[in-house]
Amino acid sequence: MTVSAAQICAVVFDMDGVLINSHPAHLAAWKAFLSSVGNEVTDHELSFILEGRTRNEILRHFLGDLPASQLREYGLRKDEIFRSMEHKIEAVPGVVQFLKLLNDGRIATAIATSASEIRTFSTIERMGLSEYFETVITAADVITGKPDPTVYLLACERVGIPPTHALAFDDAPAGIQSAKSAGLRCIGVSSNGLTQLLLERGAERVIPDFVGISLSELE
Repeated sequence: MTVSAAQICAVVFDMDGVLINSHPAHLAAWKAFLSSVGNEVTDHELSFILEGRTRNEILRHFLGDLPASQLREYGLRKDEIFRSMEHKIEAVPGVVQFLKLLNDGRIATAIATSASEIRTFSTIERMGLSEYFETVITAADVITGKPDPTVYLLACERVGIPPTHALAFDDAPAGIQSAKSAGLRCIGVSSNGLTQLLLERGAERVIPDFVGISLSELE
């Protein structure tokens, strides 16, 4: 990589597909929920939810302009379905070791996700990841999800590091665009054929996971 260790003072991670292999369960939960309210969708249509959208944005996309009370009810129902599938989710290979290296190297770490606050905190706690992060930014902290840059800007603000001295890891084209618009350098994470698209959106490199990634690679 072309980024120097002296430049990178913070690393900001997306959650789904970056820290945890949650996309299969995430897709299955949304498909089951939408079916329960009479909306049968194809796998291709479901790809919308992997673009860094907030839960409310996803609900409005598939079900129209719902009132706030309905958004909350439906969101909780979808999360209940997802929780029934959580036992199948594992951390992305190598990510725990990489987080330990960052913490030992005194590099600030944060999460910038479009997932709901409840699901984010319950997930990272259950996965044993919460201790590694100084701050966690979720959909509850922003009005608009990715590709809007706010989620990454807020993460940098909370850890006290300018975006120009931060590096993002994201797996979605909208996430890459969000990080780049916020001023962060960005590395894509993908093992599902999105490499070229992530590079086109501004990722400097795309990795399948964090196995073997070391601090020396930030030089």
